[in-house]
Amino acid sequence: MRLKHGSGLVRWAAVTAQPTTRSAPRPAPEAPLPRGTLRLACAADAASIAAIYAPNVSDRAISFELDPPSARQFEERIERVQEYAPWLVCEIAGTVAGYAYASRHHERLAYQWSIDCAIYVDVARRRRGVARALYTTLFALSGVQGYHAVHAGITLPNAASVGLHESFGFKAIGVYPRVGYKLGAWHDVGWWQLELRERNSAPLEPSTPDGARQSEPEAWARAFAAGEQLLGAGV
Repeated sequence: MRLKHGSGLVRWAAVTAQPTTRSAPRPAPEAPLPRGTLRLACAADAASIAAIYAPNVSDRAISFELDPPSARQFEERIERVQEYAPWLVCEIAGTVAGYAYASRHHERLAYQWSIDCAIYVDVARRRRGVARALYTTLFALSGVQGYHAVHAGITLPNAASVGLHESFGFKAIGVYPRVGYKLGAWHDVGWWQLELRERNSAPLEPSTPDGARQSEPEAWARAFAAGEQLLGAGV
């Protein structure tokens, strides 16, 4: 995101008729972000989620989908994902400001301890702490469930997304060169990995979100609290 800066204002002193340069007044600080909440998504969020996601499909190569999904399609996706992983929304002043979710890294069973992640924030709420809050909670919940590693696929170049993921400790692990064609160009996709817990020789099968919430209620609550305290932090 590029910020536009006001140009300096030049005024003429009446007495000396000499130019005097005065800097533009500093812009007023942004209003504090209203206190928001993080929660699991529900069917009623589908239309808002679809609206946030649509420009990333129609206007950009961030997503490799070619047609923006409908609200009904998102209802189905939310329901399907939440059978095994969290789908979170950040709600501020009664509206969905952003969302994040985990998905299976691969359907084959030996991959069951690995997930992928995705995050999208409403353009009006970016750089206000929403992304960091969502990811903080998502990764904590995923660890409570018993997932060992989370992966992010990023269409390159995308310095903002790379910076966000690496700030959480993601490590670059490879690039698929020119793997997707969209908007008249071929695009590389880079892959990053974050270790959620140490690998061991006998990993337990990851639990469902409901199972983790019931078996580890305090850890589940701490995960939401950790994210919510970051809202408005400007990241």
